[in-house]
Amino acid sequence: PFELDEHLGDGPVVLAFFPGAFTPPCTNEMVALQDHQDEFQDAGATLLGVSADSAFSLGAFREEYDIAFDLVSDMSREAIEAYDLEIDIEELGLYGIANRAVYVLDEDGTVIYDWVADDPTNEPEYDAILDAVES
Repeated sequence: PFELDEHLGDGPVVLAFFPGAFTPPCTNEMVALQDHQDEFQDAGATLLGVSADSAFSLGAFREEYDIAFDLVSDMSREAIEAYDLEIDIEELGLYGIANRAVYVLDEDGTVIYDWVADDPTNEPEYDAILDAVES
């Protein structure tokens, strides 16, 4: 199982919550984050995508879109609920999934940047995430 504590202490951690693998907005976001992966690494940051998808689905998603950073399966909704991000998208038949959100944590696990989508189809400001990581 995933343990956030294992990633703390080595620079900032970016938690990018997303509703579901293989959906167009989520694919756009994860590919955009991948496009900035070198900048995150240069800043010493660990980038993690988090969704309620299965580990199998996330593995296929990473492979399909050449995503190098880790995607974390939160099927138990533990992290999704801890960050109060659980939503339903009834028209797509999706229940108990993560809203799109980004949190940047410092080395101690303190949130130093947060963005939560008003609408799960919205994407974050990638430059603002990088600014938070580099500050």
